[in-house]
Amino acid sequence: MKDLRIAKIPVPPESRLAPSLASADFADCYALPDPHPQQDLLALWLQLAARSPRWMDLLLNLRNRAVRLVGLKHLGRLKADATKPAEAYRVGDRVGIFTLEGLHPDELLLGDKDRHLHVRLSLRRLPAQDGQPRLALSTVVHEHNRLGWLYMAVVGPVHSLIVPLMLRQISRRQRPGA
Repeated sequence: MKDLRIAKIPVPPESRLAPSLASADFADCYALPDPHPQQDLLALWLQLAARSPRWMDLLLNLRNRAVRLVGLKHLGRLKADATKPAEAYRVGDRVGIFTLEGLHPDELLLGDKDRHLHVRLSLRRLPAQDGQPRLALSTVVHEHNRLGWLYMAVVGPVHSLIVPLMLRQISRRQRPGA
């Protein structure tokens, strides 16, 4: 398998999320060589989410059960509807656990807003480096209250482990039946 050289970088200043960084409570970004530079960003996200490991689904299921006790919403699964092609999604549609907030040729914006926090993601194409097209996956979170702070105190450290693992999935060849 090709070395993806995933690197933690600042949220790109040209990202549509950049203006919200000044008031963010959490932000991170990971960059990697773009394994599919001609593929639509939403299609790439759907592929990434579809290939998330089973244990991630189990963690999300555990999260959904635990947060019900404090009145937060059930997010469902990371994986979107496998029968719906990328071209069928429109801004405002749910894409797995997120809402499609924006779809541009160079950047996909996803988000979820609840009473405790607002999470936004950007999958952005970056300028090539050493002739290699690159991608950046940024996450920006705004906490609305103490529950949001507590939630991120638990999720934040795990996030920095999970995101690079997810990004490695997009370079793997599709397995039969996967």
